[in-house]
Amino acid sequence: MLARRLIRRFLQHSSSFSSCKHQRASSLPPLDPPFPKKIPFAVSAHGRTWDDPYHWMSNTSDIDLKDHLLRENSYAEAFMADAAGLRRTLEAEIRARMPPRISTPPETWGDWLYYQYIPEEKEYPVLCRKPKNQNGFTKTLLNRLRGSGDEEVLLDWNEIAEQFGYVHIGTCRISPDHRFIAYTLDTSGSEMFVLYVKDLQTGKIMSDSRRKGVVSVAWAGVSNLLYTVCNGSQRPYRVFSANFESNVADDLLFTEDDLSCCVDIASTKDGKYITINSNSRSSSEIYIMDAMNVKDGIRLVQERIPGVQYFLEHHHEVIIQPDQDTLFRDMDIFNGHLVLSVTVKGLPLFCSIEMDMIINDKKPMKLDDLRPWFFPLPSSSCSIVPGSNLDFMSSVYRMVISSPVMPDLVVDYDMKRREFSVLHQEEVLGLQKWVDLSKELSCERRYAISHDGARVPLVIVYSRREDLNAQSPGILYGYGAYGEVLDKTFSSDNVTLLSRGWVIAYADVRGGGSDLAWHKAGTRDCKLNSIHDFAASAKFLISEGYVHKNQLCAIGCSAGGLLVGATINMFPNLFSTAILKVPFLDICNTLLDPSLPLTNLDYDEFGDPRIRADFESIQSYSPYDNICSDACYPSLLVTASLHDSRVGVWEAAKWVARVREKTCRICSRSVILKTSMIGGHFGEGGRYSHIDDTAFEFAFLIKSMELLDKS
Repeated sequence: MLARRLIRRFLQHSSSFSSCKHQRASSLPPLDPPFPKKIPFAVSAHGRTWDDPYHWMSNTSDIDLKDHLLRENSYAEAFMADAAGLRRTLEAEIRARMPPRISTPPETWGDWLYYQYIPEEKEYPVLCRKPKNQNGFTKTLLNRLRGSGDEEVLLDWNEIAEQFGYVHIGTCRISPDHRFIAYTLDTSGSEMFVLYVKDLQTGKIMSDSRRKGVVSVAWAGVSNLLYTVCNGSQRPYRVFSANFESNVADDLLFTEDDLSCCVDIASTKDGKYITINSNSRSSSEIYIMDAMNVKDGIRLVQERIPGVQYFLEHHHEVIIQPDQDTLFRDMDIFNGHLVLSVTVKGLPLFCSIEMDMIINDKKPMKLDDLRPWFFPLPSSSCSIVPGSNLDFMSSVYRMVISSPVMPDLVVDYDMKRREFSVLHQEEVLGLQKWVDLSKELSCERRYAISHDGARVPLVIVYSRREDLNAQSPGILYGYGAYGEVLDKTFSSDNVTLLSRGWVIAYADVRGGGSDLAWHKAGTRDCKLNSIHDFAASAKFLISEGYVHKNQLCAIGCSAGGLLVGATINMFPNLFSTAILKVPFLDICNTLLDPSLPLTNLDYDEFGDPRIRADFESIQSYSPYDNICSDACYPSLLVTASLHDSRVGVWEAAKWVARVREKTCRICSRSVILKTSMIGGHFGEGGRYSHIDDTAFEFAFLIKSMELLDKS
């Protein structure tokens, strides 16, 4: 009703424009796009002063901002009105592939089997457990505690969502005696999590409103719970200890004053120590404390060294030196085995080492000297994610393996026997079980050559039923920041486009994950490399005949939105359409304001614009500051969340307003902004809630590329 009233309120005759070489045949809504108010605001840095008339949007309590966002939402709906039937078709297809109920196979921890499932027609998971082995007395006791049946529900996200209307569980930790569960809860989308503790014997839930802004938690013994809290800039910087068996105030154990560092806590796998990890984007400093004697204080393990990141587990003192082409990404430790997550020549691998092989001396050892067993992995795998693996005494390591053409596989690797077993595969209705789609879908690994000769890895997926003759529509995904590997896990939603002849490609540009050098080559004053890499990947898809030159779309989320926005500014004619999700677009203004959340933490990644050299570098590519006047821009769908605490909603709103103001007035009518008025950076998070958004995005792509008649 509100959207229809706003459309009627702002309905106008379309302005007449001169012809444009990029004028789209697709219909446009009868109303003009919204143009927000402009208020002069001077910004100064390094002797330069410029006007930012949309600065007022950073005040999210301004009633005019909410009104403007609602008008933008109305315009977005009006723009997509003629695709309503297509949206319904796409929604039905996406839903039809989703099984009514999904679950994870149980994981053993101590005497219990823990697992999750999403009930039929529900949005959120339920965390449960069953006893691993039951004798008559144990079963009788459990039935008395739970009423009947073996299954014990520990936490039901759906009940929380019904109570608050929104739910985001940040972290969950079971106590070592399996009696309590500590979890953090955000009910607004702001990511200001409140700490809760549930007694699993009595069902009583304990909370204290003073324990808010909690990020990580760790149990020290069976009654002490340690937790970190963040400051107003969302930087975790303090560690507290709470004793739930007493009424004493929580003790402050540690404070990190360095604004570039975040504090995290964890329990070692054997439960004997708590680690306090103070990490910047490029360095680490770790303290330890006895989990059974927290009041004995903390001890520094290794002072911070710029450019060196490390993490700590407890077993033996072992130093392993990586080879030249090998990067250590993570580790896990068991009583008899050490597991290493490594990247070898850009490819992710996992291996286990028998602890008996390790010689406890101070001489660095090469990985090959320890005779590692590399887990056998499918050749097409692009994503490997460890399971919980909570049981220190186990010799079985669990992981989830996925690729763009293979639904998620849950695999157990028996490190003692050097065997593996596939336990479960993500169910996709319409597909048979235990299958990859490599017979129907091609998944190629290619390389694009960037402006300076760098080889940029590309993963390209398309239907084998389609002839690649430079006529296909395509999507290019990119991220390129924080050393993160671009997500290439299987998505049943993508089958919707692949079955229509679309090509989907993933560009691992510099700044993302591969190795430390690849990440560094796309940071600070090298950030332009990321943008050139992305443009080179797009040009490769066109020149090699994967996609039609006028039917390529770019998609980026968060920092990936910066990548896409900057590339569009530099190469306005490269993409026909683009989707920027909760994008980081106003980077210079944001980093000039250290009071904003996460700003100080981003200086290692992008540079500090308070330093002239960094300022000049950031200004050279900042999407908000480099929009091309009078240029014909692609059709654009920009999404945002009103309560996003990571990337302010104003970043998307300001950029869209300036694109409409400065670029071709005809093309800019195909620029739409869609804002969620609830939720935060990660959306609403429910299982079915994404269907409408995904169908909207896919329909936007098809409409914008004038493919409605091919859908």
